[in-house]
This record gives sequence, structure tokens and C-alpha cells, in this order.
Amino acid sequence: MANTKSAEKAARQADQHRARNVALRSRVRSAIRKVNEAVGAGNKSAAQTSYREAVSLVDSLVNKRIVHRNKASRHKSRLAAKVKALG
Repeated sequence: MANTKSAEKAARQADQHRARNVALRSRVRSAIRKVNEAVGAGNKSAAQTSYREAVSLVDSLVNKRIVHRNKASRHKSRLAAKVKALG
């Protein structure tokens, strides 16, 4: 339990930030899953479009410092390899 006004405000802000971060990470996971499903179905055009959307979302999380840039790079690289392998 917070003891001061400023600690109470910080706790409220932390809850708000956590909720926002959870929602953003969920959107990224869904975008990655969408790419993987398109790759699994063998649909190259759908995989390419969903890949571009996923990369955009992942990069936005990096800019907001929610995801580390190396993790984002790893996700993008693996997805790109899967999309390219559909060739």
C-alpha cells in the first residue's frame, strides 16, 4: 500500500502503463501468429501483407521500449525467412 500521495499516483500510473503494454504485446503476438498461419496455409500474398503489418507493430514496440530491439530483430528475421521459404 502506498504511503504518500506521490506513491499512490505512481501506483496508478504503473497500473495504466502495464495494461497498455499488455495490450500492445498481445497485438504483436496476434500479428506474428497471423503470419505463421498464412505461411502454414501456403498463402504467400497473405503472408507478405501480414508480415509487413507485423514488422510495423514490432518496430513500434521497440520505439516505445516495450520490447528489446534484439528480440524484435529475431522475430522479424525468423518471420522473413519463413515468408521467403514459401517462394
